[in-house]
Amino acid sequence: MFLDQYCTELEDNLFSFTREQSSAFAKDVANDFNPLHDVDTKKFCVPGDLLFARILMSEGLCSNMRVHFSGMVSEGVGLHIVTGDNDDKIICDAKSKEYLKVEHSGDTSTDSQLIEQLIKSYVAFSGENFPHVLVPLMKEKNVMINVARPLVIYESMSIHLNSVDLKNPEIEASHACLDINGKRGNVTLGFIFKDNGVIVGEGKKTMILANLREFDQEVMDNVVAEYIERKAGYLKA
Repeated sequence: MFLDQYCTELEDNLFSFTREQSSAFAKDVANDFNPLHDVDTKKFCVPGDLLFARILMSEGLCSNMRVHFSGMVSEGVGLHIVTGDNDDKIICDAKSKEYLKVEHSGDTSTDSQLIEQLIKSYVAFSGENFPHVLVPLMKEKNVMINVARPLVIYESMSIHLNSVDLKNPEIEASHACLDINGKRGNVTLGFIFKDNGVIVGEGKKTMILANLREFDQEVMDNVVAEYIERKAGYLKA
């Protein structure tokens, strides 16, 4: 299975993620070089997109899905998928702490090849958010994250597909906006699904930016340059 190299299957239907698996998925699949996913970082967490990919491969793709992210997963935490109210699918740990919940309806596809292609397309779109989308949005609103203690929370994602009988799904960005409320920002990133060039659905991703401050071009330029340098260094290794 596509995710075998990025996920460790345990006994009793449990699974977990190592730092190495999470970092490889973030960088090699999602093109995401957020330091939170580095192997040697202190504040490590498993990428939210990896959790989404795992539940999608296990439970299938539905024509209507709303994904809620409610916690950061550390390395080695034993997780499992349970069914909640209204047939919701939930990733939680042995103490029933929830990390991700999927509300779903409509038709379902369990075509692993289709799901793999859609996952790769979605996480590639998701991984491009910084710096290409978020930085221009922050500059427009004259705010930026606290670069010394950045706090960007992946809150939710929703999709609507006209059909799950897809052949060659691709995802393209459609719109983006940032709403400011004091030192907090709510980001909405819209996207569309195309199948062989025809629009077949839409979706949006929402994030929360905390501890905002006034935009500083020089500081942000340094952050972006460091990000690009880290990415280039990894690709050359």
